[in-house]
Amino acid sequence: MKALYFASVREKVGLAEEEFTPPDGVATLGELIGWLRGRGEGYADAFGHDRAVRAAIDRAHARPEAPISGAREIAFFPPMTGG
Repeated sequence: MKALYFASVREKVGLAEEEFTPPDGVATLGELIGWLRGRGEGYADAFGHDRAVRAAIDRAHARPEAPISGAREIAFFPPMTGG
């Protein structure tokens, strides 16, 4: 699957996008974020427990319990604010 990183998530991870295959047992968006957190310091900073990160699976906003099986693209971005 392809991961896309935007704004501060991209800055902390150091990549705009990457391709990977999550390990067996990573079935939900929340589990994927936990796995990403363990991939290094930049990922831990981007996806740390106190960080609010939003995600979209195949361009549809998704919650942590959303399944990732069959996803082609998952985008990660900080919460948007504005008015």
